[in-house]
Amino acid sequence: MARNIEIKARIDDFSALYAKLALLSDLPPELVDHDDTFFACSHGRLKLRTLAVDRGQLIFYRREDRAGPKTSFYTISETADPDSLRETLTLAYGSVGRVIKQRTLFMVGQTRLHLDRVKDLGDFLEFEVVLAEHETQAQGIRVAEELLERLDIQRQELIDCAYVDLLRERQSRESSC
Repeated sequence: MARNIEIKARIDDFSALYAKLALLSDLPPELVDHDDTFFACSHGRLKLRTLAVDRGQLIFYRREDRAGPKTSFYTISETADPDSLRETLTLAYGSVGRVIKQRTLFMVGQTRLHLDRVKDLGDFLEFEVVLAEHETQAQGIRVAEELLERLDIQRQELIDCAYVDLLRERQSRESSC
């Protein structure tokens, strides 16, 4: 299974962080729309990411829900028919949430930095330090910590869960009012 070290943080100033990331990035930024449907899964997370009508990815991953750098183990399977696959998986497992976001991807060395505008949730920075087979978790955490420092991301801005969890939390609060 592939591995990365992941960090997610809530951000206040999208434009300022965009400018910082553009200066650090090895490549021009890439804008991508994601429509992620999450399915019930007892030993990790399973989501279908729709990228276009004829292009999607089924992604399974496991990681701890905690703030700060954390290791994520994942596998990705491509699909040419995401709508049909979503319907099948929903019937088989049940859908637990949907996250729609516009992602701006920057690359800094082995790290994918994502500036995410999440519908009904706000703006976030997520980065994934992609680990080579021979690299240790500690090496990836070092890279992540250095980037946190370079980008001046404070510990209190870090979040410990997935966007789908934050959306479900918000919906739960709103329905109880």
